[in-house]
Amino acid sequence: MIQIPKTSNVIPSNSKFSFTTILQLVVLICIILYYGKTLFIPLSFSLLISFILYPICKWMEQKGINQTIAIFITLSTVLILTLGIVYLLFLQINEFTHEWEPFKIKLLESLNQLSIYITENIGITADEQISFFKNAMNNSGTETFPLIKTILYSLSSYAFLLLIIPVFSALILYHRKMLVQVLYEVFPPNKKKAIHEVLIETINTYYNFIKGMALVYLIVGLLNSIGLAIIGVPHPFLFGFTASILTFIPYIGIMISSLLPIAISWITFNSIWYPLGVILVFSIVQILEAYVIFPFAVGSRLKINTLMIIIMITIGGILWGAAGMILFIPFISIIKLIAERTESLKTLSILLGDGIHKKETD
Repeated sequence: MIQIPKTSNVIPSNSKFSFTTILQLVVLICIILYYGKTLFIPLSFSLLISFILYPICKWMEQKGINQTIAIFITLSTVLILTLGIVYLLFLQINEFTHEWEPFKIKLLESLNQLSIYITENIGITADEQISFFKNAMNNSGTETFPLIKTILYSLSSYAFLLLIIPVFSALILYHRKMLVQVLYEVFPPNKKKAIHEVLIETINTYYNFIKGMALVYLIVGLLNSIGLAIIGVPHPFLFGFTASILTFIPYIGIMISSLLPIAISWITFNSIWYPLGVILVFSIVQILEAYVIFPFAVGSRLKINTLMIIIMITIGGILWGAAGMILFIPFISIIKLIAERTESLKTLSILLGDGIHKKETD
């Protein structure tokens, strides 16, 4: 009787998934993330905040402070910093309103000069120009309501996030021991040590992520200030670092922070080239921040290569918008930590890594 080797019917532990299976899994995950973003975005921000605040809460609890009080103090500090950023935003708006009257006069003068230029060189009379703008305003009136509806929806979404994220963060910090215990129960007992290591390194990873973001804001602020100083805009460091800090608010922050230097440069120098120079400086710095500074400063601290950082920023933007461009970077770092401890995912770990490997000793 011929005996069949015991290993003939056993699938190796390091067997590879087929390309079709991996593709189906990726598509399924993307669909879940896209349609569940209303829940996942605030929950992800809450996890990010919880991981960052956990060491502070733990230190305060070791000093004898009640857990609930420690959580309240740390979250209140974050809330105060957030309100400080919002106050800075409204301060910019208030300063801009003080410059509105001379700005309006300058705008009307420029429009009048443009109208004269069009009449003399193109042959379109002032009456024809006025008629054109009236028709344009009448046609755009039908789009006003959808635009207002979109703006109100965006504002309500931000308000929802501001309310729910602190609640989620507080609950995660309060129930952290229970959540960790559930995580231990889900996986086999022999994986407990590996899970503990991943959790500890995840906290360190998020801490490094925040340090990287601080470095990004510092570099962007310096570049903004240097660019504005070269142009000759008054108070370049004030405007440069204000714009850098307010880039934390996607899209709106950079637009609001650029209004005042644009207005002041136009009024001060009586030329359209200076406002265009301000726009050019902020545009170039924003491009550098998105595709060079952010991947380099954050990716190097997370030990993820720049190519994967840019890919994840793009995917995050497609699935979750501006929030995804921020959150997907820490996500990929956690996946890398798990891949490093899973034999069948070593290829993924190498793909995500920064290419710096320790030499193996015999």
